[in-house]
Amino acid sequence: MTETLDTGWAIRWLQGCAEVIAAHREELMNLDRAIGDADHGENMDRGFQAVIQKLSETPPESPGAAFKLTAMTLMSKVGGAAGPLYGTAFLRAATAVGEVPELDGTLLSTALTAARDGIVARGKAEVGDKTMIDAWTPAVEAAQKAAAQDPSGVVAVLEAAALAAEAGAVATDPLVARKGRASYLGERSAGHRDPGAASTALLLRAAVDAAGSADSADAGAPA
Repeated sequence: MTETLDTGWAIRWLQGCAEVIAAHREELMNLDRAIGDADHGENMDRGFQAVIQKLSETPPESPGAAFKLTAMTLMSKVGGAAGPLYGTAFLRAATAVGEVPELDGTLLSTALTAARDGIVARGKAEVGDKTMIDAWTPAVEAAQKAAAQDPSGVVAVLEAAALAAEAGAVATDPLVARKGRASYLGERSAGHRDPGAASTALLLRAAVDAAGSADSADAGAPA
């Protein structure tokens, strides 16, 4: 079982992000159409396709470098609120991990916490506002708990974060939005999932899948 995550994982994760966002592009647009301006899926897809292009042009030498490249690309390519918010998240994560070649569970939890805190600082949202923070905060809390229990269990940290984010995204369905464009709808925003929370859950699940693919490759390698 993988006990640390290296640059290869970071690249696989970002590639997985591009794939899962492309696969769910219409779903995210439909979620945003109900309570926003319908462009979340399109913007995220364009942003992560640009990230993949940048990765091929300038392969990163550390997980932090991969996160920083992603941050800069999303900030320049993604419109609406998502670009600055996700860009800030990846930039804060990059700063948190620095130039270390591999991440253990503790450092991974630190990176996720920094990413969430960056989103909060940029968007001024809190749990219950019906934003991506409703997925990010439970994900961070679950990651912190998992890392405290087993600092070397990076896959367990990622899995805990992804499960909590998925539950958090679902939990936005009945909420009345208090931030962003959706807040203009008032009570009419209830009954719809927040698109940012939904995309957060997709990205964190992609991180788990990227770590799992490394384990599969290791298991199949000749002794």
